Amino acid sequence: MSYQRTQNFSSRRQQNWSRNQNTVAYVSAIKLGPVTHTVLVALMITVLGLIYLTQATRATSYDYATQKIDSQIAELNTQKSDLEIENARLTALETVKNSTVATTMTVPTTTNYAQ
Repeated sequence: MSYQRTQNFSSRRQQNWSRNQNTVAYVSAIKLGPVTHTVLVALMITVLGLIYLTQATRATSYDYATQKIDSQIAELNTQKSDLEIENARLTALETVKNSTVATTMTVPTTTNYAQ
């Protein structure tokens, strides 16, 4: 029984490998030239660029949405502060004292308490 070498791998036993190391290296049957390598690298760079652009576009669209929500929050905060000020003005003690309801009130003659 004898072994034959094929094109798929080349033995490295002639290189004096020590124990527990790989002794067989597989070689591709397809040979690519420098032009093909250049085209493949250009295609990979193009694909990576397109992926980057889609991610950047998504981030920008999220930025516009968050900017819109932030402006709505700021507007609602100013409305809240205006309403708080108006509430304080309307419930001020002097305003209540001088209101028409308070001036038409009378003092009770007698006060009865429940037993």
